[in-house]
Amino acid sequence: MKALVCTMFTAIAAAVAMPVHAQFSKPEDAVRYRQSAFFLMGQQMGRINGQLRADKPNLQTIQSAAALLNAVDQAPYEGFGPGTETLKSRTKPELYRDGPKVRELAERMQAEVTKLDAAAKSGDLAAVRAAFGAVGQSCKACHDQYRTD
Repeated sequence: MKALVCTMFTAIAAAVAMPVHAQFSKPEDAVRYRQSAFFLMGQQMGRINGQLRADKPNLQTIQSAAALLNAVDQAPYEGFGPGTETLKSRTKPELYRDGPKVRELAERMQAEVTKLDAAAKSGDLAAVRAAFGAVGQSCKACHDQYRTD
């Protein structure tokens, strides 16, 4: 029994210690995952943008979209694992060589998304507009350097 428990704990520890990219059975799965996460983020940005352009913005829609954006803004980065750099996507090869800079840009975007979520929760549409613009600029900074059109 003692050996079984020891084996179970060893297996659990090994599973927890595995790198995140191990969750994908193929690099193609990782690319689809990150593309889906980015798509979801883009949809939420579109929802917020649509409301900010409306005559009477629906604050509840903005809050919902900002919260969802804040919940998934880290998800895409798990899909940039080994083997994904050679697959067809809109990602430039430089992204895989500029790790620290990419991480910095991602963290900047995530910080701006957190501010957008807080602004949405406050109900202040002027603050939401400012924060939304900052998120857009942080996305654009990465797209300009690391995404093909």
